[in-house]
Amino acid sequence: MTSLFGTIFTGSLTLGQFILAITASMVMGLILSIVFMYKNTYTKSFICALVLLPAVESVVIMLVNDNLGVGLSVAGSFALIRFRSVKGNARELVAVFIAMTIGIICGTGYVGLAGVFTLLLSAVMLALTVSGFGQVSENRKYLKITIPEDLDYYELFDDLMEKYTKEWELSRVKTTNMGTLYELWYDVILKDEKQTKEFMDALRCRNGNLRVMFGRIADKPTL
Repeated sequence: MTSLFGTIFTGSLTLGQFILAITASMVMGLILSIVFMYKNTYTKSFICALVLLPAVESVVIMLVNDNLGVGLSVAGSFALIRFRSVKGNARELVAVFIAMTIGIICGTGYVGLAGVFTLLLSAVMLALTVSGFGQVSENRKYLKITIPEDLDYYELFDDLMEKYTKEWELSRVKTTNMGTLYELWYDVILKDEKQTKEFMDALRCRNGNLRVMFGRIADKPTL
């Protein structure tokens, strides 16, 4: 064992520093995951990833520290977020960046600074969540209506919008299916949530029974 660790821990890195950095990283990742779970939707796999990711990043930084490859390694690991198989919301991406930053700080030996960073960012996240800062009204929805290309969408649904919504705005128009269909995207606030089905049925009668979709503004797909 002495020979093994003597071969691995060369230079300024010692076994004690290695274990300390990994342990501290996982503890701070655990704190971050607990904060993230507060009043937020999540999956178990994502929470586990937040706990382990700082430790992984910490090991990477320790292994490439004082090396010209450190820049490329860090940039490459951050770039991996762009190619995640499942799209995440902005809060998830920020949490991943924070977790990786914790790992980087621990990997470079600044464990105390990593602790301060974790507590400070966690406090800010909690404050923003509790205060409801930037929160969009739960009554505001996005509405996507598909219509055939031969229909003129201008003022096509205005009367139905006036009947069933308090506020509405046509925010996006997009062609689909090789240009044979149009997708109309509205931001709406319904007068009565109980009339959602009645509203959708009225829209389907107007658009030839093509797809009509409601959803939360926070989950609105991007182009």
